Amino acid sequence: MNSSTATAAIDSTGSAKTSRYTIVDRPAFKLKSLLGRWETLLALLFVVVFIINSIVLPNFLDLYNLADGTFNFSEKALIALPMALLIICREIDISVAGILALCSVAMGLAHAHGMPPHGLVVVALATGTVCGWLNGFLVTRFALPSIVVTIGTVSLFRGLASVVLGDQAFTGYPKLMVDWGQGYFFGIIPREFVVLLVFAGVFAVILHTTTWGRRIYAIGNNPVAARFSGISVDRYRLVLFMITGAMAGLAAFLLTGRIGSTRPNIAMGWELEIITMVILGGVSIAGGAGTIGGVMLAVMTLGIVTYGLALANIPGIIMTIVVGILLLITIALPRLMRGKKTAK
Repeated sequence: MNSSTATAAIDSTGSAKTSRYTIVDRPAFKLKSLLGRWETLLALLFVVVFIINSIVLPNFLDLYNLADGTFNFSEKALIALPMALLIICREIDISVAGILALCSVAMGLAHAHGMPPHGLVVVALATGTVCGWLNGFLVTRFALPSIVVTIGTVSLFRGLASVVLGDQAFTGYPKLMVDWGQGYFFGIIPREFVVLLVFAGVFAVILHTTTWGRRIYAIGNNPVAARFSGISVDRYRLVLFMITGAMAGLAAFLLTGRIGSTRPNIAMGWELEIITMVILGGVSIAGGAGTIGGVMLAVMTLGIVTYGLALANIPGIIMTIVVGILLLITIALPRLMRGKKTAK
């Protein structure tokens, strides 16, 4: 509901003359603005896909099947969380799958040399952090584009993993890793999924409620202005690369425990799916915009699509095609919409 006030003055002829007219708009809930949010559209897409799958696929609504379906995306989503922060900050890390492979190999070597089970997660996190530091150092110290640096390092990391493994594989991992990679809470909720939810909450709090998060948005919107305002832009970028590497190490711990072995092709091609999760979640590829909630909605939507395709016995290559199409659409659609608004 709108209200208006007017102030009138009497001029020399005796007639009333309006000197000020103010219109005050009271806050109102606008359905159009809500529907215009990317997260709302993702939520609607998730509901539509869920309903279609539940109608078409007889066993889709089985709680145990739904719970097990989270294994397909939990490790990828763990890496997508810091990747979202990197992309908001106008950077990207193509090497995450290579980091994961190298972390898995490092755990295999450590286990073969008698490392206690609890120490393997430390090895994975440390290896991932070092790999992330190398990426961040090259980007910040030499002002190199992150996409070029990480395209090079993904070959380096996976190459090192392949050289160490050869045509062999590390197996026989301790029960602790198997419990976290394959285990459940309360007999139905996968431990990996609970870990994902915890870290999603942590990253959401950091990005949306802290000064650190506001500075990440500031860097993504205008890194030059952020630097002149006193923000240590390069330090933030370096830390984000290291966090991304560490999360890839955590994902390596869970994935290796789930499949029970380390092989040269572990997590091959994951970088495409992880980046798709982030971009589909509404994180702008140009930086400066995006939410953790949107990324999690994209993760759940892609997870439901993957789960449905698996129940329908559709080959995995079809999912690769779907991911590629979604990535192209989510990159192109915002630009096309902005173009239409400009034309008007």
